[in-house]
Amino acid sequence: MSDSTTGRRGFVAKGGAAASLLIVKPQTAFSYQANSALTLGIVGVGNRGTYVAGNIFAKHEFLKVTAFADIYEDKRSAASQKFSGARAFKNHQELLAAPEIDAVYIASPAYLHPEHFEAAVEAKKHIFMEKPAGVDAAGCHRVLRAARKADPAKRISVDLQQRYGKDYRKAYEVVKSGQLGLIKQVRAAWMGGGPAIKSGHAESEEKVRNWFFYRNLSGDILIEQDCHNIDVVNWFTGRHPIRVSGYGSRQIRQYGDIFDNLSCTFQYEGGLVFSYCANQFGNGPAWSDVSETFICEKGSVNVSRRGYTIYRNGQQPETAQTKYDITMDAVNEFIDGALTGKLENAAFHAAESTLTAVMALEACVEGDVMTWNRVREV
Repeated sequence: MSDSTTGRRGFVAKGGAAASLLIVKPQTAFSYQANSALTLGIVGVGNRGTYVAGNIFAKHEFLKVTAFADIYEDKRSAASQKFSGARAFKNHQELLAAPEIDAVYIASPAYLHPEHFEAAVEAKKHIFMEKPAGVDAAGCHRVLRAARKADPAKRISVDLQQRYGKDYRKAYEVVKSGQLGLIKQVRAAWMGGGPAIKSGHAESEEKVRNWFFYRNLSGDILIEQDCHNIDVVNWFTGRHPIRVSGYGSRQIRQYGDIFDNLSCTFQYEGGLVFSYCANQFGNGPAWSDVSETFICEKGSVNVSRRGYTIYRNGQQPETAQTKYDITMDAVNEFIDGALTGKLENAAFHAAESTLTAVMALEACVEGDVMTWNRVREV
């Protein structure tokens, strides 16, 4: 069976993009009034979980953080100060069993996402999960299997926030409309710094505390970080690539076992080529580039979290600046959608984009061309 047969059509047939957005009556989505506040439990109160929950979720008029869970006492203690009155749990099972929790925010380390997502689906909660879907193909397929069993009256969103950013959506509509013609080439990059190494903990906790720096726990930078760019390209093109080649190395990084720079070339059906490069050199180079560029027949679009520039042949460029954290768009749409019955199951496209990143990581590690058939579900 060819890549094209087992690709996008097969993915959608199993519940992919076709199942990503649905509308359910508010009275079906909730047994109480649509204007009631959504109650949220947080799984994982590390840096990302605390930031998003404390600075975005908790500031929404119709949401209340009522519980959190973390395996480490120091994290729970800090979260108790941040989320006054919220119940503290040592594990996600106890939190998910709490009947007063309507929604769960999964902000645990990447390797735990499949397990925690599956448990949240079984608990019939609205789910907002950090990316990636998993750190390997097996984890992504575990997420897909759970997503197919999800309660259709629950909203499932994944923090691939570019899909929700207002300026990203404007750029997407320009490309999708066809006014620039067909996409003929794609370039994207994530050139910048990386996270700090955590210290001050017991040696036995080292790998979990610094999970990002270990490939089997984070999926390397290609999966944990670069799935953002890859997801944007899959979104704008409406499909996943069929093969990829690439290389990665460690030029500066001394800690852990993940790459600090890499370059990949993806090919889509029909010959479209997507060139990608990324690095994490120290705390950030003097120059950085985190964006995606779509080169079309009648112009080009460059888009990032800072805004977009549209180049139309023979015309002055059209620009827009994004001056806020677009995670706000993702979170607010999740809350509003759960409350009003505008639901989605974003686990499908999140898993597809993560599998694309898994395919690329395998190419870089093994030094060989990898195909979609290597990561697709059998």
